[in-house]
Amino acid sequence: MTTNDTRHWLLRDLPYAAMLALAVGGLVLTSFRGPTTYYYWMALAPIYGLICVVSGWRHLDTGAGHMQLAATQALHWAAFVAAMWLMFLPEVRGIVNDNATSLTLLILLALGTFVAGVHARVWRICAVGVFLAASVPAVAWVQESAMLLLIGALLLIAVGVVFWLMWRRESRRL
Repeated sequence: MTTNDTRHWLLRDLPYAAMLALAVGGLVLTSFRGPTTYYYWMALAPIYGLICVVSGWRHLDTGAGHMQLAATQALHWAAFVAAMWLMFLPEVRGIVNDNATSLTLLILLALGTFVAGVHARVWRICAVGVFLAASVPAVAWVQESAMLLLIGALLLIAVGVVFWLMWRRESRRL
């Protein structure tokens, strides 16, 4: 792969990778309470909307098509901002725990991203939406199994240290 090919790939696919990275950041941040979480998720939808408009823009030839894309995406993401806002209402936060909130926000984001990709006629955005939706069960499992994963990681480290010490002892004998 030449430098030019790499640059072209980065310019083409970086927005979609950024969408995935931002969603993961939101999941991590949702485990904390406070205004930062709220502002992050509220800012995420317009950023996704902007990426959708920019990605879909080049597929349209007319000014009317561009305006329709921008209006459709603005209304679409405004609706998802409203749905996300509902998740942060005190009445909802009092009933729904942080894990359920993060999963619900991820599901909303996945659905919103997929439908936005359909409207923008950009398959890569649809693929991001599908990937986000497919990650919901994995995220739920990780959240449910966090202690198990921590114990497993500690056991792997302990076994690794024991093998390293044994290898080091054997190498001194030789």
